[in-house]
Amino acid sequence: MAIWQGKSNRKPTGGRIANSAGKKKFEIGREKQFTRIGKQSLKQYRTRGGHHKSVVLQAEYANVMDTKTSTVKKVKILNVKVNPADPNYVQRSIVNRGATIETEIGLAKVTSRPGQDGTVNAVLTQ
Repeated sequence: MAIWQGKSNRKPTGGRIANSAGKKKFEIGREKQFTRIGKQSLKQYRTRGGHHKSVVLQAEYANVMDTKTSTVKKVKILNVKVNPADPNYVQRSIVNRGATIETEIGLAKVTSRPGQDGTVNAVLTQ
């Protein structure tokens, strides 16, 4: 069954709303694609207006910024240490915004949205 992102048939009070129009194709959503650690893999989605959205399915490297030297380095992701979105994401090695990842140069916090942006950007925390 498709994920639908249209307007609800209920009011905030719980009353019913009689819709004048049915469901539309542009209101269909999509399944969530989690970004995991592994060999680099991207997926492209077509969005409204013919634009494209890149989704990282698996990430091997991250663009990590060192705030002390103001330099950005492409480093290998070793592990997911903390993920405030869901503790289970740490065991499954899922990377999303706010996750703390272990890299070759130290711990870094992910600042980009890999499921939306198509890249993993992070800031060094040590």
